[in-house]
Amino acid sequence: MAHIVIMGAGIGGMPAAYELRELLPKEHRITVVNSTDYFQFVPSNPWVAVGWRDREAVTLPIAPYLERKKIGFIAKAVTQIDATASKLTLAGGDVLAYDYLVIATGPKLSFSEVEGAGPVKSGGGGFTHSICHIDHAQAFFAEYQEFLKNPGPVVIGAMPGASCFGPAYEFAFILDTDLRRRKLRNKVPITYVTSEPYIGHLGLGGVGDSKSMLESELRGRDMKWITNAKTTKVEQGKMFVTQLDDQGNLLKDHEVPFKMSMMLPAFKGVDAVAAVPNLCNPRGFVLIDEFQRSKAYRNIFSAGVCVAIPPVEITPVPTGTPKTGYMIESMMTAICHNIADELVGKPATAKGTWNAVCLADMGDTGAAFVALPQIPPRNVNWFKKGKWVHLAKIAYEKYFMRKLKKGTSEPIYEKYVMGILGINRLDK
Repeated sequence: MAHIVIMGAGIGGMPAAYELRELLPKEHRITVVNSTDYFQFVPSNPWVAVGWRDREAVTLPIAPYLERKKIGFIAKAVTQIDATASKLTLAGGDVLAYDYLVIATGPKLSFSEVEGAGPVKSGGGGFTHSICHIDHAQAFFAEYQEFLKNPGPVVIGAMPGASCFGPAYEFAFILDTDLRRRKLRNKVPITYVTSEPYIGHLGLGGVGDSKSMLESELRGRDMKWITNAKTTKVEQGKMFVTQLDDQGNLLKDHEVPFKMSMMLPAFKGVDAVAAVPNLCNPRGFVLIDEFQRSKAYRNIFSAGVCVAIPPVEITPVPTGTPKTGYMIESMMTAICHNIADELVGKPATAKGTWNAVCLADMGDTGAAFVALPQIPPRNVNWFKKGKWVHLAKIAYEKYFMRKLKKGTSEPIYEKYVMGILGINRLDK
């Protein structure tokens, strides 16, 4: 009998637990360890931040749903990983042994890399907000309600080293839509500040016609932008930004005023993972092979935002490569098949396709891109805009939450529809 422990109960960890339960005989134990006792659907946080969703709509308690599938759950943070002895130390001192460990923690939000960045309770200084966590989105909405009584300039974007740019664009457009509905948009100048070398780069070197389409959207919504932006410091009501040219030379220094700001931070690996000798790169992301396995420890696998993926290209201001939802599920499916194969004496052979399918809401319309695979060169590379994307994003939220409640990793109709589109999880 083997014991498989999954660190993290997010978009990757929860489906992985269900998929492993489907693949493995009942005698094998599966335990999910998470620092909180609830799952949060992070893609809905931009809606939470403007009051279009409440916490109850985008979170669910983890234990009841895992218990139905005979999956163990521990709501404690992991404080130490002893990879040599295959043991975890949990908050409070408990020790948990494993035969296989799947690391799906997501990232540590590295607000401290820019002085004065980050929500008050997240280490930074309290002058900018985030939508990376449900608590952060709720904090934005709390301040936003006061802001609406006396509105002013807003700055939205991504800090140097950020790797997840889609939610920043998404939030800018959602906020614009909300302000227009309230007849307040004329009182709120919006500036988009990003470390990307150009609008629509997305950390991916662009996808399809993303550059011209997103530039047109920003222009049509009266938003100014600063690209190649190295945000150096944030003070109350003021952001200091050094803008570089394409060769990395100083182009202009900006002092951008704001009354509210949402800036996505750079990511790092969580402390317990980053501290394991030879497991991670210097930023704490897990080094993996083509089978999602640690290069240093054969019984550790990892997927999602916490894995090390090189940047698509060198940029004047550092930008990382995003890991989108379907790409993460692709990684997890490969891990589940590889563990299942190893337990019956077969070698690990499953490889995720790393295909990217992204739906970004824009409030009253939306943008979607498909990149197969996500890392270029690609077989499929397109970017589309339309009302249908807005509706599809809403449907996806409802579908994913229902999938977790039902306890299935990939319903047959999902597999069928994606297959028709040529989008598969495993590289066959």
